[in-house]
Parts: sequence; C-alpha cells; structure tokens
Amino acid sequence: MTNVDAASSGAPRSAMPLVARVFAELADGKFHSGEQLASALGVSRSAVWKAAKALRDLGTTLHAVPNRGYRLAVASEPLDASRIRDGISATLRERVRQLDVAWSIGSTNTALLERANPPAGSCEVMLAEYQLAGRGRRGRTWFAPPGGAICLSLSWTFPQVPRDLGALGLAVGVCVLRALEARSVAGGQLKWPNDVLLGERKLGGILIELRAESGGPACVVIGIGLNVVLGAGLLEKIAETGLPAADLASTGARDLSRNAVASSLIQECVRGLIEFEAGGLRPFIEEWQRADALRGRQVAILASSALDDATRGLARGIDLSGALMVETPDGLRKFVSGEVTVRPVS
Repeated sequence: MTNVDAASSGAPRSAMPLVARVFAELADGKFHSGEQLASALGVSRSAVWKAAKALRDLGTTLHAVPNRGYRLAVASEPLDASRIRDGISATLRERVRQLDVAWSIGSTNTALLERANPPAGSCEVMLAEYQLAGRGRRGRTWFAPPGGAICLSLSWTFPQVPRDLGALGLAVGVCVLRALEARSVAGGQLKWPNDVLLGERKLGGILIELRAESGGPACVVIGIGLNVVLGAGLLEKIAETGLPAADLASTGARDLSRNAVASSLIQECVRGLIEFEAGGLRPFIEEWQRADALRGRQVAILASSALDDATRGLARGIDLSGALMVETPDGLRKFVSGEVTVRPVS
C-alpha cells in the first residue's frame, strides 16, 4: 500500500507530523525563533531544529539566522482540504466524493489507483505537500519541495470507455489553462502531449493512468503537477539540468493562494470531464489549438529511446483525435505518442 503521512482532511493539526506543523508555523515567510516555535508546538528546541533540518532535506529553502530564528525563503500557505473544497462552486462540489490532503505520500496517483473506482459522475481527489515517488511521463521523477507546488490527483469513472480517450490529457491541459485564467494567470501554452508552459519554460505536467474493464466502466486517474512558488534558487538549479522551469509566482499574478489554485484546478477538471464524456475532444480543440506551443515550429519526435528513431519535421497542430501532425520530407505523419523537442531552424 502507498505510504501516507498524516492526511489532513479534517484531522487536527496536532495529529500531523512535527515537520508539517513547523512548516505551517513558518508559512508566513517571517522569522520565528526556535523558542517561539517550541512553545507554540509544545516540543523542545532540539525537536524544532530536527524538523527544520528535515524540511531542508525535502528541498525547502529555509533560512536560519542567529538571534532571529527560522523563516521560509518564500512564503507559502499550507494546503487545506476544507478551504479547497469550499472554493469549488456548490454544483460541482457535489461531484467531489472525497478530498484528502496529505503531508507526504508516495504518489497521489498511486494512492487513488489503489482505491475502488468512485461512482460514475463523481470523483475523489488527493493532494500532497510532498511526494516521495512523484512521477511524470515515461517514469520521470516529478520533484516539488513542500509549499512549492500543487501535486494533485483526481479519479473519475466513465460508465463506458469514451471516444477519444487517448486525447483526454489534451482536454485536461485546456482545463488547467482555464483554471489559471480564473486566477488571472494568462499566457499559458500547451506542449503536446502533456506539458503546460509559460514561454519556453515548463510550468507543469499531466499524467493520466487508466484502469478499465472490457466493455465496462473506465476509471482514469489524472495527475497534475503545477509549480507555484519555487523561488529563484531552485529555478536556477532546475535550469542547470537543461529543463528550465517556471512558477506562478514569477508571473506577478495576484491571489496565488495555493488552496484557491487547487480549487480552480479541481473545478475546471470536473467540468471538463463532464464535457469530455459528452463530446470527446471536440469541445476543447479550438482552445488547445490557440495555446499550441509547437504549431509551425521545427520539431523532433522520439517514439522510442533510440535517437536514430527520431522523426523531424514541421509541427502542423493536432487532428480531431488528438494526434500530432508533422510535415516531414516524406509527407504528413501523425503521432499518437512520443517525446517532442523543438529544433532550431537550420
């Protein structure tokens, strides 16, 4: 079973691990002395020091200054299940059967895959401050320190396998952009098949996993990772890997409450799943095309791990089934899966 550390859907804060409680005290971004923290939490200063070290080990940038105490480099509110649920419109909130927030978890997707399918037309949601084994496509690790991102998974059962199911990730990408626009974040783009971009930098990603029965219902688990406030230091470190990242804080947008962003993501995904069940990709395709980050650019598509298998050409958008169309020297080709990189024009 997936390891879950103190899910906080209604659980008292005292039931959370100490590292989570220290994080919550420091979430305002102000200095708090070790003595103040120890008194507020009913523990020793040594226990506070160990919790601060644990936060650093998880990737959180934490300042410790003699005679001033500890503070987070970037303020970030803790995720709160009640606040997230309350932020969803009443009509769509009825569709959310269960909503949990965990301090740490192996993988939010895996946690939902291990549960029974939710009833058709309703969903279950799992969020975590930190994933021990967060995943992206092709088994890549998704890294996000506590407070820095939204790691969210949503499970949904279709009574029958819907048409265009292979294009569901594209529809979810549109839902993510709708959620961002609702929070006054404009200019997001979508890179086929599953990346959310700001400019040329990756803001987030989508991972969809399916559990289906032959001729019967299909349960999808939709994983969304979205960078909210990583800070300049971590953004630079990620850029050194050759995969530059973006976060919402760098857009200058106001009202970037992580709980509010999570509410918007859930709301737009539920609304989008209802649309997708009725009409497949068609209701989303115009919005996807407007946000297409590849259209008209030279690309290379890697269908396997062998570099010799790469297909190069000019991206021509997607078709009604969600396949990427690429104009190659041998004619127009369509791809339903693969890894895409942008190539400079020679």
